Amino acid sequence: MKNIKSVFSCIILFAAFQIANAQAPDVPSPAPAQEGRIYLTNATIHTGNGKVMQSATIGFDNGKIFYLEENPATKMDTNAGRIIDCTGKQIYPGIISTNTIIGLSEIEAVRATNDNAEVGQFNPNVKAVVSYNTDSRVTPTLRSNGILYAQVAPQGGYVSGTSTVVQLDAWNWEDAAVKNEDGIFINWPSMFKIKSWNVEPFEFETNKDYDKELDGLKTYFKDAKSYFETGTHEKTNLGFEAMKGLFDKSKNLYVNVYYVKEIQNAIAFAEDLGVNIVLVGAKDSYMIADVLAQKKIPVILSKCHDLPTYEDEDIQQPYKTPAILQKAGVLYCISIGAFWQERNLMFEAGTASAYGLTKEEALQAITINPAKILKLDAQIGTLERGKDASLIVSTGDVLDMKTSNIEQAYITGRKIDLSNKQKALSEKFMKKYGLN
Repeated sequence: MKNIKSVFSCIILFAAFQIANAQAPDVPSPAPAQEGRIYLTNATIHTGNGKVMQSATIGFDNGKIFYLEENPATKMDTNAGRIIDCTGKQIYPGIISTNTIIGLSEIEAVRATNDNAEVGQFNPNVKAVVSYNTDSRVTPTLRSNGILYAQVAPQGGYVSGTSTVVQLDAWNWEDAAVKNEDGIFINWPSMFKIKSWNVEPFEFETNKDYDKELDGLKTYFKDAKSYFETGTHEKTNLGFEAMKGLFDKSKNLYVNVYYVKEIQNAIAFAEDLGVNIVLVGAKDSYMIADVLAQKKIPVILSKCHDLPTYEDEDIQQPYKTPAILQKAGVLYCISIGAFWQERNLMFEAGTASAYGLTKEEALQAITINPAKILKLDAQIGTLERGKDASLIVSTGDVLDMKTSNIEQAYITGRKIDLSNKQKALSEKFMKKYGLN
């Protein structure tokens, strides 16, 4: 029996090793820096701030947008640049995915390829980005659907660790990082626990340890704040050092929380500590949208393609929640909170546009709104002069699964290779069966 277990373990390790070492050849190399001016002309340009420009031209140089005109009357310096005709096509800002484990997990069923959570309950000093795998086969599938930026966030425990915003075309995590250590992620204790996982809908029961778990979280944060206020210390506490940015408000506190009572408790918790809170998941946020707007609390909303939380809730509630937050004036964005599923992010926003949002508002929920929450709106999120030339070109509506077809993508002016493993397999078998 021992020999069988040993052989089985060796097979698993060998498979994991092969997977890890087979990634790089299937992943396109990062694009070189932009050389010379590029003009994309005659396109419908969705700027991301609600404005749509017809027959417009956008120009960028050295990774920055310097030209943006509708029916341009000013003469372009064609001798100093390359003109690409985009007649009949649509241009959008690069899509931003929040609260993801992209690059931290490759195959859910193979433990050796998952590095998204650390052991222990309190790990604020854990940096998710150092485990970010730029050779992931998953990342190219996101890029080919228009996602150019992602917030890589840790999971597990009460205090999961520190997140980082990355661009999705890099040699290593140092090159990928756009905003390092942008915030601390925590998991709010749940008032309810799943009693049975056997069938859906799941059975829930009251979490009898809720108050105890909450007290432990509060004590940890109060100790961290005291550490911050004290200034100098004989011994360095790495966890508390990582949390200093919360108390000087240079970092956000991202709180994974769902039910309305828990949301209210989390808000009170953040106000007591004097930190900037961002609600993550927050399915019940629509119930207190006016409060969130008044207190200016942002929301990273969980996926729209989901079942309602309660038995007596509107079956379409997950689709309608973005419009309720929009109408109340809450700063929110739409997320999925996964990795390979992230490629469908724009279609979740498209669903929300059928339930109360306009198309441009839905686009903002995955472009400028997440940029504002991540405090990167001066750099990305919209197409404006002076901002990074990070954009996508589609032959159809990027929010529509049937027509979206990303033909070009640029990150800071670098033209990105949109090939991926799934496209290669599709072409292979289309040829095999004579369908191409």
